[in-house]
Amino acid sequence: MKGITALALVFVVLGAAVAAGCIASGGHQQEATKRFSGQTVVVCSGAGLMKPMNEIISLFENETGAKVEVRYGGSGEIFGILETSCGCDVFVPGSYYYLEEAAQRGYILNGTIINVTKHIPVIIVPKGNPAHVESLRDLAKPGVKVVLGDPKACAIGRVAEKILKNAGIWGNVSRNVIAYAPTVNQLLVYIATGQADAAIAWEDTVTWAQARGKVQVIPIPPDENSIKTIPTAVTVCARKDGHLTVAEALNEFIANHTSIWEEWGFKPWSG
Repeated sequence: MKGITALALVFVVLGAAVAAGCIASGGHQQEATKRFSGQTVVVCSGAGLMKPMNEIISLFENETGAKVEVRYGGSGEIFGILETSCGCDVFVPGSYYYLEEAAQRGYILNGTIINVTKHIPVIIVPKGNPAHVESLRDLAKPGVKVVLGDPKACAIGRVAEKILKNAGIWGNVSRNVIAYAPTVNQLLVYIATGQADAAIAWEDTVTWAQARGKVQVIPIPPDENSIKTIPTAVTVCARKDGHLTVAEALNEFIANHTSIWEEWGFKPWSG
């Protein structure tokens, strides 16, 4: 009887081991059958898009098995990466202007451009608005410390310059500028820490943890504003690098996850 019991115990242990092996094998098999397991794709993204892009990229990697390398920077900076080293398979600048430039120079594959979301400029000020900034014209008042994006480095810099020139106050405002920042992220730091009285930044940045409770928004009237579109597109580099299929999938993934963009304060794009 003891021998039978011991033998039964052996079968139980063996059965459990086999079952565990099958489960583990199934897990490995499931991992191996993900669509892009073992493949890499490189995305160049505007630094101001970092929050939603991090979520979208993580989700894409989990669902497809692909490895996504991301390079964040000012739109001018990532355009430079594309132009000088063909180092981007997917290109997501903070303004359509940079995608147009890339397309005109033959860096973008036809039929891959997708408009993702709106990018809305606003005036941001420290909590309490110590300089009493209420409009674009207040940026030109003597003594107001202004920070702007570098027009040569980031989309928000180009846009802010355009808005202020259209309003006829660029000369007076530029005399109040204490710094030109290469990314919108740094504009936010200046305002959240009280180093400056006002900046023109993207509306969505006020949803970031660095801004909560530290920054106030002054809307720019639509007739004085220059609302932009955030696009995504696949580059010719993806074809050259053999990353075309995974790049096309990521491109559509970025555009289709509108709920993530909206969670981070972006307004849906409408044609």
